[in-house]
Amino acid sequence: MKFYPEGANDALLAEFCDYSDVKSAIDSKEIFEGRVLLCDRQHNLHVDIGFAEGIIPRGEGAVGILEGTVRDIALISKVGKRVCFRVVGFQRESDGKKSIILSRRMAQLQCIDEYINLLACGEIIDARVTRLEGFGAFIDIGCGINSLIPIDMLSVSRISHPRERLHEGEMIKCALKSRDDGKLTFTLKELLGTWEENAARFFVGETVTGIVRSVESYGVFVELTPNLAGLAELGAQIEAGQRVSVFIKSIIPERMKIKLVVVDVCPKQAEPPLEYRISSGTIRHWRYSPSGADRVVETVFG
Repeated sequence: MKFYPEGANDALLAEFCDYSDVKSAIDSKEIFEGRVLLCDRQHNLHVDIGFAEGIIPRGEGAVGILEGTVRDIALISKVGKRVCFRVVGFQRESDGKKSIILSRRMAQLQCIDEYINLLACGEIIDARVTRLEGFGAFIDIGCGINSLIPIDMLSVSRISHPRERLHEGEMIKCALKSRDDGKLTFTLKELLGTWEENAARFFVGETVTGIVRSVESYGVFVELTPNLAGLAELGAQIEAGQRVSVFIKSIIPERMKIKLVVVDVCPKQAEPPLEYRISSGTIRHWRYSPSGADRVVETVFG
């Protein structure tokens, strides 16, 4: 079975027509998804499964709820969003009505056992960005299970906040950087190309656009692509976050330097999607710096 971040695969959306479909789902032990309609006062989740509502009892809402390691905000925040679940049975209510009982916790435990625990360091996976904080990006790596990409793992070129690279809800590719006592840390920057791969897109004498990432006393760092930045001289009215046109004055591979001259400030525009140089498989060792460079920038996985 392949496991997906919640909301990433429409084929998992439950569209049961009657109770026979529900019985088949119980027997199959398949993982489905449905949109949460309501989180009631007991923090049970009510889920649209087609012809009826299913109920995920509070304790079955996520791994960690029963253990007290996950707070109830993790359930409340799911209203209006899709969640994964397994159909586990029926329950007769006090008014005689039959409820369909679902478990997100069981789906997550299955995902952990059959997928996440088997991931190798350096393995590339699909993930969904769920939340951005100053220190990094939280990602759904499967069935609503969250992990982290630290900010320094998002790109080689310097950024001040993960929102400069990603947006919430975005599907991305990333690689497992390390495991530490069960804690998984992921990385993105190795998939976005080496210095040489990115620099090969540009030539001395060209004028191109880039984003001002920081303004220092000695110059302005302008990002040309997510893993490549150059340095321009200080100019008036230049601020971090602006898109500017820059003249490429020189490209120096052995020093990993690109010297720029700011020509003008450009109108704001939507950022292009990320371009991956590596998008599948497993990375054991990645070297960003060119051969013969003054310093070595590399990643060893595991």
